[in-house]
Amino acid sequence: MKKYEIRFTKEAIKNIRRLNDRETGKLQDILLKQVAQNPKSGKRLVGDLKGYFSICLSYRNRIVYSIDDEKNIIYVHRAGTHYGD
Repeated sequence: MKKYEIRFTKEAIKNIRRLNDRETGKLQDILLKQVAQNPKSGKRLVGDLKGYFSICLSYRNRIVYSIDDEKNIIYVHRAGTHYGD
């Protein structure tokens, strides 16, 4: 099984800076132990985010990412709230 490299967008980096230490640790665990191993383990999104995947980080926060299978890269686009605040 091939392992994927994980890259972050500028927006995702801003989101991550707002997370607390526990959420940051959980984010790292989810990305390395779940998403990098099996990228399609997240929920497929629809509508404006069609082609993206999502995994819950906490009650209020989620990780939104896309997959480049040709280059074995996962792009994390968001790691924060999806409630507009």
